Amino acid sequence: MLNSIRTFSFLFGYLPFSAISLKKSIKQKQHMTLEEYDQLIHKEPQKWATGIMKRTKSTVSINGLDKLPKGPVLFVSNHEGNFDIPTLLSTIPKPFGFISKKEVKKFPIIPMYMEEMNCVFLDRTDRRSALKSITDTVEKLKEGHSILIFPEGTRSKGEGLGEFKAGFLRIAKDANVSILPIAIHGTADIMEKNNNKVMPATVQVQLLDPISSETIKEMNPKEAIAMIHSQIADAIVTLSKQK
Repeated sequence: MLNSIRTFSFLFGYLPFSAISLKKSIKQKQHMTLEEYDQLIHKEPQKWATGIMKRTKSTVSINGLDKLPKGPVLFVSNHEGNFDIPTLLSTIPKPFGFISKKEVKKFPIIPMYMEEMNCVFLDRTDRRSALKSITDTVEKLKEGHSILIFPEGTRSKGEGLGEFKAGFLRIAKDANVSILPIAIHGTADIMEKNNNKVMPATVQVQLLDPISSETIKEMNPKEAIAMIHSQIADAIVTLSKQK
């Protein structure tokens, strides 16, 4: 219980202070390159995410940072639980936005940061919104921003890797960017497996080899999706054996 109170108090208590920093950063935008501004904006979410993970008292490790490419990339990750985003924000130094359900817009301050991070909001009940989210994500990548997507579309809660929706492959093809698969293991142990109470867990992140845009275009779509799904599934199994 104390872990839950400590974690969520920080989650929302930090926001008013970060809003001040956000306003200062936005004022500097016109004097900076795209890459410089993305790095500047990334700092506060990274601090916020690191603070959250620290208060869960979880151990977080990441391997494969040497695989991060230069330029924009589409991160494709499995989705175990609610702490996936804080885990990845706290461990990956490369700035990135992500695709999020539109309900997040109801929270204070968070949507402001997400817009500056180049996140894309999705209404999962509206097909037009889903198609627009694909177009918007492609545009963000073409502009030079990296984006994270969870192709399962929902949390697995640690109950096995779900089926991948095909939209991510179209995004990578249309934006002409590489895909970097990510395997996460252990985030569901923080909350989803504990009746939504926050508990310490061992969380592991593995960045896999990037798949070039050329390879993606050459492969049969179904085979490409199956290959990426298999790579992430195999990596999750490997991580589970290392705990």
